[in-house]
Amino acid sequence: MTDETPPQLDGRVVRGDAKRRAILDLAVDLASAEGLEGLSIGRLAGELGISKSGVVLHFGSKEEMQLATISTAVRRIHAEVIVPAEREPEGVVRLWTYCDRWLASLEGSLFAGGCFFSTVGAEFNARPGRVHDAIAAAHATWLTVLRDQAAIAFDNGQLDGGGNPEQLIFELDSVIRSSNLYSRLHGDNSAFDRARQTIRERLATICVDDATRRRLSVHPKKS
Repeated sequence: MTDETPPQLDGRVVRGDAKRRAILDLAVDLASAEGLEGLSIGRLAGELGISKSGVVLHFGSKEEMQLATISTAVRRIHAEVIVPAEREPEGVVRLWTYCDRWLASLEGSLFAGGCFFSTVGAEFNARPGRVHDAIAAAHATWLTVLRDQAAIAFDNGQLDGGGNPEQLIFELDSVIRSSNLYSRLHGDNSAFDRARQTIRERLATICVDDATRRRLSVHPKKS
């Protein structure tokens, strides 16, 4: 943007960006409870008090809106789960922190309807297309984040027990997803603490470092 840009144009851009963010924030929360197919231009416009054409202007089509909604959910997770965990030492501690932060986000208000990706994954897992691929890519990225830390922990001798990051991450991810199901379907919020206990015990069982094992035995402070 140059100095010659009219101030009113700059203001329109800022307002347009703010409106797009508002639409996507609402879309993420609605989709976390009802799925991406439940999103409609009319509903989003009505809840935000804007025109349908104003919503269409930002996305062009429902599929583009769904893809943008997925990207917004990914950014929320990155900010609330990935970035804080990256402050921890690599290996077992960071792996545990990723899991703990993800569970805390499910307990809290990161998504109004529970795990966004559990909801939309069940909705699109057998429906090929761009939306399916975006959801699958987001989940694959999460698994890679966990797998990288597990591999570091095995390579550095922090973990023993066969050195199989793939199996370990499959188990941890499954426990986290199961806790969301118990919470949302059965109203059992104690499932999150049971998930934490399961993950701590699984890691402690193969952890060869006493200090780290003691850290895993302590209930973390929820944030």
